[in-house]
Amino acid sequence: MTLQAADIPTLPSLEDPALRARLQARLDAKTKPLGALGRLERLALQIGLVLGTETPQFVAPQMLVCAADHGLAARGVSAYPADVTWQMVRNFLTGGAAVSVLARQHGLALTVVDCGVLQPTAPHPGLVDRRIAAGTADALQGPAMSADQCAQAIANGREVVRALPGNALLLGEMGIGNSSAAALLLARLAGQDIDACTGAGTGLGAQALAHKRAVLREVLQVHAQARSPLQALAAFGGFEIATLVGAVLQAAQERRLIVLDGFIASSAVLVAHALQPQVVQRCVAAHQSAEPGHALMLQALGLAPLMQLDLRLGEGSGAALAWPLLESACRILAEMASFESAGVSGPA
Repeated sequence: MTLQAADIPTLPSLEDPALRARLQARLDAKTKPLGALGRLERLALQIGLVLGTETPQFVAPQMLVCAADHGLAARGVSAYPADVTWQMVRNFLTGGAAVSVLARQHGLALTVVDCGVLQPTAPHPGLVDRRIAAGTADALQGPAMSADQCAQAIANGREVVRALPGNALLLGEMGIGNSSAAALLLARLAGQDIDACTGAGTGLGAQALAHKRAVLREVLQVHAQARSPLQALAAFGGFEIATLVGAVLQAAQERRLIVLDGFIASSAVLVAHALQPQVVQRCVAAHQSAEPGHALMLQALGLAPLMQLDLRLGEGSGAALAWPLLESACRILAEMASFESAGVSGPA
C-alpha cells in the first residue's frame, strides 16, 4: 500500500457566514451582557459551525486511545520500560487508568486500539486489534516505519473512526517513547529546535533529558531528507500516531468535533494539518500540557488551549477533563433564555 499527499481527500472550509451570523445572534440575545461568557461563547460558535447547526448537540462522543511501542525506546529516551505500554493497555480495558475513570464519569465511550504494541493483548470488549508490527523500528538506524506501514496505519485510523458512532472524537494515546516521536515531528514539520521541543516525557532527570535530546538530534540528522509530512511520519513513528492521523482525517471529513489531548495526540493533528490545513477548523485543544513542546505545537496549529493544568499524562485524560466545557457551550446555545423569552430588559 502506498499513499501520497495527493491521495488524501481535500477538506472543504467550514466557514459559513450566514450560519456564523445566526449563531452569533443567538448568543448575543441571551440574558447576559454581550460577550460575557468569553471563551465559552467562542467555543459554542465553533461547535455550531463544525456540526452545521444553530442548536448543536453531542451524540455518542467517542474517546479513542491508540497504543503502540517504539524501537527508539531502547535508546534510553524514557524513564519507563517498554513493558509499560501493554500493561497500561490492560489497565485501560479493566477500567483502572485515569482516562478510564474520566470516560466513565463523563459518559464517553472508550475504544482502545492496539496499533503495534510489543506484547499483544487478549481479546477484550473495547479493544480493537489493528496491529501492524510489534513496535516500530529504531529510528536511529532507519525509518521507524516503512511507507507501506505508515499508509496502513493511516488507513486503519480511518477505518476505526468510520465504525464508531457519534459526532465528537476525543484523542488519546499510549506508547513508551512516543514523546520523542512527537518532538521529532514538531521539530521537522514546524521548523523548531529539537531541544525546545523535547521535555522530560515520563519524568526524566536532567542527565537523562540531555541524553534524550542528543539522541533526537542524531535521529534528525539520520533522516535529514524526510521533509514531507508523510516522510517525516514514517521516519519518526509511531504506529499509534499514524493511526491517529487517519482518525483525525476521517473525523474531519465527517464533520465530527475533534478534541485534542496533550503533546503526542497533538502531533497527530500537526501531521494531519500539514496534509489538510482545514483540519484545525474542526479541532479544540483541551489543554496545554507541561511538556514544553506542546505550547510550540499548539502555536503552530493556531489553537488556544481551554485549560492549563500542568498535565503530562496523555491517554486522553486532558480531553476528557475538558469535555464538560464543550457540553456547557452547547447547553448555553440550547437552553439559556433570551432577553425576549425571559421578559428581561436588554441593553439600552
